[in-house]
Amino acid sequence: MYKPYIKSVSQAMPDVKIHEPRISRLALFAAWLLGRLYLYIYLGIARIVLRKGEHFFRAYQRALEGKSRCIIAFRHPNGGEAQLLMWFILFKLRSLARRAKVKFCRKPRVSFVYGYEVARWGGALARWIMPNLAAMPVHHAKMDSAGMNRIFKALENGPYPLAIAPEGQVSYTTESVPRLEQGVVRIGFQAAAQMKQKEKDIPIEILPISIHFRYGKMGEWSLKRLLKKIEKYTGLYPQDSGLGLAERFTLARERILAQNEKRYGLAAEGDFSRRVDALIEAALNRAEQILDGGKKGRDLVERMYHIRQTCWDRMIVPGKQTLTRLSLLERASADLLAGEAWHASRHMELVDFVWYFRVPVPGENNTLYEKLEYAQNLWDFANRTMGGAYSNRVVNVHPKRLLIQAAPVINLTERLADYKKDKKDAINKAMDDMRNAFLDCINEAAEYQI
Repeated sequence: MYKPYIKSVSQAMPDVKIHEPRISRLALFAAWLLGRLYLYIYLGIARIVLRKGEHFFRAYQRALEGKSRCIIAFRHPNGGEAQLLMWFILFKLRSLARRAKVKFCRKPRVSFVYGYEVARWGGALARWIMPNLAAMPVHHAKMDSAGMNRIFKALENGPYPLAIAPEGQVSYTTESVPRLEQGVVRIGFQAAAQMKQKEKDIPIEILPISIHFRYGKMGEWSLKRLLKKIEKYTGLYPQDSGLGLAERFTLARERILAQNEKRYGLAAEGDFSRRVDALIEAALNRAEQILDGGKKGRDLVERMYHIRQTCWDRMIVPGKQTLTRLSLLERASADLLAGEAWHASRHMELVDFVWYFRVPVPGENNTLYEKLEYAQNLWDFANRTMGGAYSNRVVNVHPKRLLIQAAPVINLTERLADYKKDKKDAINKAMDDMRNAFLDCINEAAEYQI
């Protein structure tokens, strides 16, 4: 029997309260007690391996001794990177450093920077544990002086590193770097300039971290199971027809794309990438028509962030701790806006994913992790087409192994003179270096078997 794929929003909700970031012993105990279990049950991680750990250890050692301020720039392709890195840094990093004969002057910890929307959809547990583990919220799409001041204060005072995903959001691909935002580098240069102005001779360093999954024998079975699920949802049953893996992937992808083109009244013209471009524009236009009737933003990402922010602000009303004081007329109007925003966000969620879904279709000669990542993303393409969001994306593979690959730090204070001469050029060069560091991590991780 058919069931609605995801429950729609029909009522506006009051704002969620997020406490100021701090370190709570109770939250640390909960993370220690339940964290490893969470990583295994929810993320499927059975083993964690750190590669090029000397970069990680030395960066942390300098930060904890007050000799530097560190920003951990971590890749964010899957969604669980913040949780696993938090657990790894809190409970694993010190023992690994000790084995490598690197001693820390205090217990390591880290403050993650996350979007306010995570607390809105993440639930009560996320709203409690994130600020109590010193995580800092910030808005993507509107001015947030309080959030930025919090970040700069943490960098100035130290000694614990900040962790920020330079991709800005989940990027859905581990083996390439589709886009990076300039926020991490801009924050780093501004912090370096502030430290210099206050005559504090403490460098600002960026530590690039890349994260990769690897699979054992269960991965092959999971791939077959997931592909059959995709074919069932798309109305295809070619698994017994002798088609190869690439043909099955392509056939399912074509069926999902055609369904979206039908939804938006698009002609199937051009190659896959051009058809995706047309789909993205149509979905953005539809969402903008529902919300305010016009484009807001200079490019695709700004438009998407504006839609996301507007939708959340209508579904969860900012600054309102209760809606009981509204008149019946006001409450009904707020509920209608929330319902419209939920439908607009379905179009935005499709854009959020499909922009990244341009990697080549893998075949039999590709690695298992490349095949599984593509199958996961192909399922998510179907998921977004059916009205789903990131929270409905995961089809986990148990067990899997996690590879954390570290790169040499990027010292922004050493580049401060160039930054003062030409900010744009200095930022672009630092961005290129960070991108190259991530690409080096990808290449090095591909050569290592765990």
